[in-house]
Amino acid sequence: MVHLATKILLDDKTRFLTTVSGVGFSVMLVIVQVGIFLGMLENASIAIERLDADIWVTARNTPNIDFANTFPELYIQRVRSAPGVLRADNLIVWFVPVALPSGAKEATIVYAMEDFPRWRFPWNIAEGDPQDLRRGRYVFIDDSAEKRFGRFAVGEYREFLGLRLKIIGRTREARSFTTNPIAFLDYRVAQALAPLDLHNRTTYILVKLAPGADQEAVRTEIQRRLPHNDVRTKAEWAARSRNYWIENTGLGLSMYMTVFLGCLVGVVVVAQTSYTATMDHFKEFAIVKAIGGNNADIYRIIAEQATIAAVVGFLVGTALAYAVRPLMARMDLKMIIPEELIIDAFLGALALCLAASLISFRKIAGLDPAVVFRS
Repeated sequence: MVHLATKILLDDKTRFLTTVSGVGFSVMLVIVQVGIFLGMLENASIAIERLDADIWVTARNTPNIDFANTFPELYIQRVRSAPGVLRADNLIVWFVPVALPSGAKEATIVYAMEDFPRWRFPWNIAEGDPQDLRRGRYVFIDDSAEKRFGRFAVGEYREFLGLRLKIIGRTREARSFTTNPIAFLDYRVAQALAPLDLHNRTTYILVKLAPGADQEAVRTEIQRRLPHNDVRTKAEWAARSRNYWIENTGLGLSMYMTVFLGCLVGVVVVAQTSYTATMDHFKEFAIVKAIGGNNADIYRIIAEQATIAAVVGFLVGTALAYAVRPLMARMDLKMIIPEELIIDAFLGALALCLAASLISFRKIAGLDPAVVFRS
């Protein structure tokens, strides 16, 4: 049966290539779209994941990490004195315009703390020592800023909200969902940038739990002490930041629609070519029935054809998806392809092809084997 299925499938090479191309295109589209989607979501919460904090204290109803609201910085004392807290520090996250040498202005997202190394942040340092940020009006800028800022080097100066800061370091991989580059500077310098908004105020309190402390108990106590703030675990805050972009920007709907259209294209192509191949080999299927085969045997042949098309198309589509990955990187688009996505893409391609083959099977199911003896 496998031999017959392969013979029928490869009888028309052009049709076989069309089928494989349809499946491959669908697989590539799904992997690329979902991969970019996962990369964007990682950017939405990458700072949360990288900061060595177990609990985040935010202003009430803060939607995500980028769109921060302020509250009094002295709240830190209530947090530090809570049982089970090993350490706690203020963190400022704020949008700041940067004046470029060209005269243009670009926005950057500033992360400001008093002691970056204590929180293992930033996480991928290309040049410089974050500890030096405490010494004055200095700044670290992520390499991704070159796309908007133009080329820059350690030792140069940039003007942040009218304040001239010296670049003393560079980082990698610190990107936001909004694609605005991320900069790192000292907590007090950040407050000096926007005194009307940030004087004696902060946007987050980071909490590290003492060994053996009960996270839920500590969170409940902090919430009792700060009833007008939100207190979330790292996982909860990361999920909230990601979900904001999915639910409020149409990103999730866009991804699902693209995946649906990719699958639809694959189904249509496979169904059409499979149906044509079945009609062209009508007598071969009649012979199978004439020699004692039943509908189960017929469907097994058609299913084997669909499986072959699915496997070859999946391999082509996956290869193409990995081939465009460097291109996406050059376009500053992170593309994450986890093993689970590859497995799901294969199972989806297989299910897609088997489902499309049902159209051909329904045409053959009522076939009269006597047709083979007619002229």
